[in-house]
Amino acid sequence: MSKKAAEHHKQSAEHHTHAARHHGEAAKHHESGAHEKAAHHAHTARGHALHARHHSDEAAKLHMEEHGKK
Repeated sequence: MSKKAAEHHKQSAEHHTHAARHHGEAAKHHESGAHEKAAHHAHTARGHALHARHHSDEAAKLHMEEHGKK
């Protein structure tokens, strides 16, 4: 696997970890009735999820370039 693809996988995993943490915070705030804070964390989690998807897509593109049909 190329170093670039590996880096994209690592960055994707990192963003997924951040998204999970923010979802947990959103749940905690939602349960306590702090809906504005819950919305903030949910929105931030979504941003991390989008970045994770981007890095996954970039890794897939690199895999196709390296191992796809020729």
